[in-house]
Amino acid sequence: MGEQQHVKFPQEVIDEYAALGIDLPALFSAGDLGNRMGVRITEASAERVVGTMPVEGNTQPYGLLHGGASAVLAETLGSVGAMLHGGSSRIAVGVDLNCTHHRGARSGAVTGVATPLHRGRSTATYEIVISDEQGRRVCSARLTCLLREARPAGADGARAAATN
Repeated sequence: MGEQQHVKFPQEVIDEYAALGIDLPALFSAGDLGNRMGVRITEASAERVVGTMPVEGNTQPYGLLHGGASAVLAETLGSVGAMLHGGSSRIAVGVDLNCTHHRGARSGAVTGVATPLHRGRSTATYEIVISDEQGRRVCSARLTCLLREARPAGADGARAAATN
């Protein structure tokens, strides 16, 4: 989680979470799966989330980037955007993910950019475009998240990150 130190958050968002005692970069990290896959979030706001992932180590038997790896990158980036939109009182839970794979990638890294299509009170939908190092579109994805009220710190001592 410490590798998320380079995420660029708006200062007002950092201040909002810090006032609640929440480590924002850790909360909006790629998580255990994303970390294993090498996902790195480089920019994050409710309006735009950018992240990268290496192709190496995330391929299928033919040596191409695995479609599931693209889905992990897309869901990670869209979820971060939805959580930032929902604010500290809500958590984002993915309810629909659609990925269309346009071309294969065999080496280097891919970059995903998530931008909102809809940001409402109870749902947020993000489009995620994943491109190779030459700027060619590898995958187009759409993620819809349900925005649920965060459970207040209680018996388990954890906030939203501990809920599903």
